[in-house]
Amino acid sequence: MAPVPSAVVTPDRVRVRFAPAPTGYLHIGGARTALFNWLFARHHGGELLLRIEDTDAERSRRELIEVIYRALEWLGIDWDGEPVHQSDRAELYRDATDRLLATGAAYWCACTPEEVRARAEARGRPGYDGRCRDRGLGPGPGRVVRFRTPDEGSTAFDDVIRGEIRFEHADLEDFVIVRSNGVPMFHVANAVDDADMGITHVIRGEDLINVTPKVLLLRAALGLAGTPVFAHLPLIVNERRQKLSKRRDDVSVGDYIDRGYLPEAMVNYLATLGWGPPDGIEIRPLAEIVALFRLEDVNTSSAFFDLRKLDHFNGEYIRALPTREFVHRSTRWLFEDPPWPPERFDIDAFERLAPLVQERVSVLSEVPGYVDFVFLPEPVIDEASWDKVMVRGRETAGRVLDAALELFGGVDWEAGPIGEAVTAWADANDLKRKVAQAPIRVAVTGRSVGPPLWESLEVLGRDETCRRIAAARARLPAP
Repeated sequence: MAPVPSAVVTPDRVRVRFAPAPTGYLHIGGARTALFNWLFARHHGGELLLRIEDTDAERSRRELIEVIYRALEWLGIDWDGEPVHQSDRAELYRDATDRLLATGAAYWCACTPEEVRARAEARGRPGYDGRCRDRGLGPGPGRVVRFRTPDEGSTAFDDVIRGEIRFEHADLEDFVIVRSNGVPMFHVANAVDDADMGITHVIRGEDLINVTPKVLLLRAALGLAGTPVFAHLPLIVNERRQKLSKRRDDVSVGDYIDRGYLPEAMVNYLATLGWGPPDGIEIRPLAEIVALFRLEDVNTSSAFFDLRKLDHFNGEYIRALPTREFVHRSTRWLFEDPPWPPERFDIDAFERLAPLVQERVSVLSEVPGYVDFVFLPEPVIDEASWDKVMVRGRETAGRVLDAALELFGGVDWEAGPIGEAVTAWADANDLKRKVAQAPIRVAVTGRSVGPPLWESLEVLGRDETCRRIAAARARLPAP
């Protein structure tokens, strides 16, 4: 069989689809596939259709369809028209199977998978099942419908990303198209739906390359007009170069939503997994990515999902937010299960600290940890910070805290005067400024890192700041 020619890409005929199965949460790899389909469709002014592949009633769960919708909506990946559910199209698949059986392109098989494998190994062919091919079996308990793969020749197609890919028929099994429970397999539903929906380009992961010749054989046997262009995206792997796995890696889009990643940062980062803009600028507006995106520029090598790089992208997007928008986006983590008593939260105090926190966090779930000291009755003491600053440096810590209590009683309570007073005292006493700040920070916030200290003290207030410093001074071990 000659290679299937690539269709000409024209804006008025591009139609792609994203076809998740609702048997689990939306995987990062699935999100990347949806995004690349969306980018390609929007670049060419085409359509992206959403098809829910829910023919397997035992594994498909209705609530997971809603999870997929919400994840796509969070990412900003919209689709055209109403979603198509394969569970509503069973009659189409039955008709296709009946036609294949009627023409002899498919047959009923009573062999067990073990029998098929044993004969395949003996004949040196993956799944040929000559014992059932010509027995004229009909439906019955435990029987499946198999496609009669040609004995000779090959099936090939031009992949936009990988070039020509060819499969020898001798290496293909007589594959199952209807299970013993009557449920159609992915291959036949895929072939029928792509033709019926007018799909012009099939963009999906490289783990489905081996499915493609089977779908093409089915399309030919069914006489389905036209053939879509195929583009198989590289796998996404972890730092060990292993395919992302839900047993080993954080792969659910929902996990990243819960940890406070911004959707625009996630979309931007996913766009770089296997594709890169020609000018090398990776962090950029989505409209520019749409304008630059070409399937021909997608790599064949695996794409490394680098969490540190994602954090960098997310941090850049957080810092680019207007402060009011940052406050708005942070509210979920401030109000859902906060570390402080809810009645102690003061939105005005948070808004004063927000610009300082915004410069330091990589994900929004980190926000409460930067401001909790303001809303807790007592700071949560980080023991490592206390040991380093207050125990091992107890003599210096005592001098600093005593001086701070004296200075803070009369200074104007604003960040500038507070900082100037402590700095002048440190300089006069031959102390490095960072050394002078450390005991005050640990006493007031419980940690040795956080937002700028003097602004934090201004928000906390003079009385509470002095109370905490006095309490920490009383806790200091004797010299």
